Amino acid sequence: MKASTFVYPWDVNGDPEAAARIAGLGVRQATLAAAYHSTRALTPRHPRHRIVTAEHAAVLYPTSPTDERWAGRELRPYAAGDWAPGDAFGTACAELAGAGLEVHTWVVLAHNSRMGAEHPNTSVVNAYGDRYPWAPCIARPATRAYLVDLAVEAAVRPGAAGTELESLGWYGLQHLHAHDKTGGVPLGDAGTYLMALCFCGTCREGYGEQGVDADELAAAVRTALEPLWRGAPDDGGWAGVEKLLGDGLAAATRAWRDETARTLQEAAVRAVRAAAPEGFQILLHADPVTYHVGANPGVDPEHILSVADGVVVPCADGPSLLTPFAGVRDDAVIAANFPVVQGMGGSPGTLAADVARAREHGATEVRLYHAGLASDGDLEAIRSALAGL
Repeated sequence: MKASTFVYPWDVNGDPEAAARIAGLGVRQATLAAAYHSTRALTPRHPRHRIVTAEHAAVLYPTSPTDERWAGRELRPYAAGDWAPGDAFGTACAELAGAGLEVHTWVVLAHNSRMGAEHPNTSVVNAYGDRYPWAPCIARPATRAYLVDLAVEAAVRPGAAGTELESLGWYGLQHLHAHDKTGGVPLGDAGTYLMALCFCGTCREGYGEQGVDADELAAAVRTALEPLWRGAPDDGGWAGVEKLLGDGLAAATRAWRDETARTLQEAAVRAVRAAAPEGFQILLHADPVTYHVGANPGVDPEHILSVADGVVVPCADGPSLLTPFAGVRDDAVIAANFPVVQGMGGSPGTLAADVARAREHGATEVRLYHAGLASDGDLEAIRSALAGL
């Protein structure tokens, strides 16, 4: 069963032992970040540093204002700072390939706080008028064009045999933001969806196309959320959304958002495939519940597996999200994604059993988050588990 681990370029560059250490885990592939959001990351074994601070979302390869793809455009990728200088991706890719690993790009798309701060009109706007600068609204034409072109440029890098596209869909309130203080009221599944609904100009027009007045919808969302702010339990699931918002309004929001996400995913995958060499693999990080938002945005399993070569599915809470993808297409990749850093809530010690359960639910491959962040003890547990696969 093929396994891959996620890796940042700064885990590898400047550490002459890193690539061999990663290959020694028993993985066949490294999923290497080519475009990534802001982060503060531990590097527990690097000979030159222990903490890397990526100050903003950036591409981890050279970019120039004169690049033909981006010339004259307001929205364009940001170059990395000293946390990933030069061709950080290319250097790490060569090291990993030299250790015998197949390298795929890891591309984060609709998650960019700097773009939201510098171009506020690109952001999701909730029913209260609050902007989410980390969450680009994927309905806006300029944002969609930017995301598709970024997907192509960051995915199809020299030396890469495939790509894994993260955040290719709606993002919402949930965000591992610096000093985040949003968890005081448990919104649950339904509340999270309502707080993710966008009311920017484009989305307001979109609701109108569904026969819904955007002002009335926003008022209804605020009214629906009021019991949750007072501590009422969320019934959960789509039934909870319908109960809070009403069947008709809920269906209208879902119709607009589902179509918006589907067409963006189709456009991005089609563009990547057109630019990539024969046999280039395209996977999406995905959740089979279409109204879910975030790094693993909701998709319809049959639709997405008719578009992409497969999916990477979060399995931190068990393998149940794999099941809807199983059996849709015989040759599809269904990769079970496990957190394996114990200090971040992962469970490397149960990895062998977790993989066995995932296989029963339809997994064909394994993804491990994340070799660069893991302790030596975590890595040893991973090695032991993969040796038995």
